[in-house]
Amino acid sequence: MKDGFIKVAAVTPKMKVSDVEYNVEQIKISISEAVERGAKVIVFPELAITGYTCGDLFLQDLLIEKAYEGLRDIERYTDNMDAIIFIGAPIKFRGKLYNTSVAISKGSILGINCKKNIPNYSEYYEKRWFDTWKGNEELISLSDFGVDYEHSGEFTELDEPVYNEDLDEEVEAILVDEDDNDDFAPIGDNILYKCGNYPELIIGSEICEDLWAPDTPSTKAALFGATVIVNSSASNEVIGKAEYRRQLIKSTSARLNACYIYANPCEGESTTDVVYGGHNIIAENGTILGESHRFSTGIIYADLDLKRISFERQKNTSFQLNKNFNEIELQTFNLNVEDTRLDRHFPRFPFVPQEAEKRVERCEEILTIQAMGLKERVLHTNTKTVVIGISGGLDSTLALLVCVRAFDLAGRDRKGILTVTMPAFGTTDRTYNNAVNLAKILGVTFKEVNIKNAVNLHFKDIGHKDDVYDVTYENSQARERTQVLMDLANETGGFVVGTGDLSEMALGWATYNGDHMSMYAVNVSIPKTLVRHLVATFAEVYAKGKEGEALKKVLMDVLDTPVSPELLPVDENGQMTQITEDHVGPYELHDFFLYYFLRQSYRPRKIYRIAKDTFAGIYDEETILKWLKVFIRRFFSQQFKRSCLPDGPKVGTVAISPRGDLRMPSDAVSKLWLADLENV
Repeated sequence: MKDGFIKVAAVTPKMKVSDVEYNVEQIKISISEAVERGAKVIVFPELAITGYTCGDLFLQDLLIEKAYEGLRDIERYTDNMDAIIFIGAPIKFRGKLYNTSVAISKGSILGINCKKNIPNYSEYYEKRWFDTWKGNEELISLSDFGVDYEHSGEFTELDEPVYNEDLDEEVEAILVDEDDNDDFAPIGDNILYKCGNYPELIIGSEICEDLWAPDTPSTKAALFGATVIVNSSASNEVIGKAEYRRQLIKSTSARLNACYIYANPCEGESTTDVVYGGHNIIAENGTILGESHRFSTGIIYADLDLKRISFERQKNTSFQLNKNFNEIELQTFNLNVEDTRLDRHFPRFPFVPQEAEKRVERCEEILTIQAMGLKERVLHTNTKTVVIGISGGLDSTLALLVCVRAFDLAGRDRKGILTVTMPAFGTTDRTYNNAVNLAKILGVTFKEVNIKNAVNLHFKDIGHKDDVYDVTYENSQARERTQVLMDLANETGGFVVGTGDLSEMALGWATYNGDHMSMYAVNVSIPKTLVRHLVATFAEVYAKGKEGEALKKVLMDVLDTPVSPELLPVDENGQMTQITEDHVGPYELHDFFLYYFLRQSYRPRKIYRIAKDTFAGIYDEETILKWLKVFIRRFFSQQFKRSCLPDGPKVGTVAISPRGDLRMPSDAVSKLWLADLENV
């Protein structure tokens, strides 16, 4: 459970209706398999001990007694197993039968959660057999489980009298088994399970219909601190129900800022009237981490991130924990804290949807958000033009596409978009031609301002040698370009549209008061990997017809061009000598670091751990560690640039606006975060 990760399992065992002995053996086999894989929380379906579809057999004492015996068998079987296990079973208490989920850990029954919402409609007739728990939690004598259970021991006096169902009276002593130190367990519908040596792990339990009802036990459990909700379920299959079930679990985990483990039966349940599909789902804060193939038995696993859940709750001011602990029963257990062997997949490009169809949908949504933000600013200021510097690179290309869409949405002539290319010492023919062709194809106004003479004059004014290629040499060009754009905006009654992206701002890879500044920054919350994806999708989806083919050709060449500020002189062949990623590091790594640092609040050691798995075979461990340290140093040292960013539309959940998402002091020290990587 190191770094907050914990492996969990949802199980659909083979089973036979009312064959308790067979079911118990299958449950034990599944427990062994799951524990061997490192699962710490293991969830079985509703009434897994007997089968959900026993019908009026639930009225037979023999079946209930055998279920008791089966639970005690499983209890003893798990004596040396480092896990907590939830198993559905019928439990009789004070003359009433309850549909329950029994929590077992290391040879002890910790508690018995009763189903709160008993369905009695359509194909469900549960109220015929099961009662709803009423009142507060009580203690149930485990020694009374099963009339054939043999005891060895002596009577022990109790601190408080306990009601004995068989005697129909309170007793002051109970026969204690020599091998059983936990003779009582709480029973009720408000029991939580807290890991004593791992405070992030608190488990709440509900059963099938509880999830579908308006009054869900999981809501109360989460408000009392439960980070994981388990559901022993028996949900049958009808057309469309699987998708509804999936969305219900996904949204519940998001609403509660929690993890959700849902286990369902399949083969072996009666098919007299319905069919069960074994649809198991594991979700975390709105994301499906694991899902079984329907109509099959087996086990699914997922690695939950409990520290992420704690972070989300800490950040979400609407999530308020209930401190009145008198309303719940809190049972404590312990698990070994150890490294979880991660099977969890962390996408290489966390800002980019993995499914092709969703990528296109996301592209349309992002471009629309950017364009609508710019359109509103244009209409509000009643500006005549927008001025944008285009270099033939990725960022300015995307910004130009956004400008075009904004003007189209506003019903404005595209000629109101003034594109300016400003060649200097590092400009290549390739990027220059792409800038010129983009302006021509898109039908916007184009202007060329060569800044070489102006920069050389500036060098002369400040006494800088024009063959010293230092930061002054580079930044003088960037600031000259910004001055040109600002002055042209004044001259044309417009404002400057910024082109810098989220990744550059996170790293501070921008010239202060140069390309760092504009009147409206349309790319400010778009990371570099997503910029590339947006331009590529635009080329494939929106570039249609004769004009579209020409546009697509230019866009594809822009995508093939290395990322460069083109501030250092070209070589003898006219090729660029300055490649950004050679200096600052691969953007795919930095975007990965950025996402998990800001969005998930992972500590550097944890980011390094998952990055090693994600980029295995692409970058070696030393390379990943090197650029992670660069990311941390630059993220902290360059905050002063982000503290005065211009306006721009927030697009995703990771943003760095000083007015919204990132309120960070410019003089914060990175020492703690770098130290976290010292002994990885």
